[in-house]
Amino acid sequence: MNAPTNLYGLDRTQLEALFVEQGLQPFRGRQIMKWAYHQNIVDFSAMTDLPLQMRQWLIANACFGLPDVVKFDESRDGTMKWAIDVGGNNLVEMVVIPSGGRNTLCVSSQVGCMLDCSFCATGKQGFNGNLTAADIVGQVVVANQQLAKLNRRVTNVVLMGMGEPLLNFDAVVTATNIMKDDMAFGISKRRVTISTAGVVPAIYDLAKVTDCSLAISLHAPTDELRDELVPINRKYPLHELLAACDHYVRHLGPPRKLVIEYTLMRGVNDQIEHARTLARLLKRIRCKINLIPFNPFPASGYERPTMASIRDFQTHLIEQGYSAMLRTPRGDDIDAACGQLAGRVQDRTRRQSRYREKLIAVEAN
Repeated sequence: MNAPTNLYGLDRTQLEALFVEQGLQPFRGRQIMKWAYHQNIVDFSAMTDLPLQMRQWLIANACFGLPDVVKFDESRDGTMKWAIDVGGNNLVEMVVIPSGGRNTLCVSSQVGCMLDCSFCATGKQGFNGNLTAADIVGQVVVANQQLAKLNRRVTNVVLMGMGEPLLNFDAVVTATNIMKDDMAFGISKRRVTISTAGVVPAIYDLAKVTDCSLAISLHAPTDELRDELVPINRKYPLHELLAACDHYVRHLGPPRKLVIEYTLMRGVNDQIEHARTLARLLKRIRCKINLIPFNPFPASGYERPTMASIRDFQTHLIEQGYSAMLRTPRGDDIDAACGQLAGRVQDRTRRQSRYREKLIAVEAN
């Protein structure tokens, strides 16, 4: 017997097609979205405006399934972190960052990460597989269930959690379609951000199917340094990445901008010369820059810069005409800050075991 179809993983077009296949009208897909997302009712028998035969078919063949929450932590600064079970003894983490009237959900898209950025704890866990669109959408539902207790809801989504979103392209696009759909979460396209370390062909593909905001995990202003920090740069160097960025931001149209993410590490990429090179590099790209002080994790080999050097870096970019925002670390007391998400990954690579060997060596010294 086939497993029931998880309807959290189908966007409006896919739901309509599902019902057309059953000889029903497309608008039934919109009806069921209103029940699930607007009224929070996922019991098919309670969806009284659907034909009885359709309800019976749904009960037998479909579900609205959510991942199980294994652990929930709340930081002293209000940041919330969940570890959720996505099957196969794997856990992924998701984070909500409250700020004023905004509640930003940082969503994971893979179990671990296929990439191995040197300053990111997630990459050290290795990789097990992609999340489904239902797994991704389920994170929004779970977060909203918790926030509803505070009369709040998710207002912004950033796909910056575990994984490289553009290496899980189809599921990510479907999930973001649902996030933006007025029949579902109704989040503005400007408030749904897909982040990438630089999968260049997928950036061009993305421009064909969505108008979500795009963030680039840059972290270095030269190929030599970026090869070390973000290894995918060896495949897609900066000139190729920036051409794709320019293409995407032109697709978005003014006044929208690309987001450049730049993690500052002491003595690595935080010097004024790095800021000068970065300003020159980005001068033709319509963008804003988020500066992220490095968030420590065991045996990383990196340190957070001094606040003085961070401010000097930021000041130079502002003087060059950039909007350069300093992202204050949030949730670092529960390992929920940028670059700290780890979860539990049944690693298909040897990366996790190599990281454990490194941890043992560091502790021995």
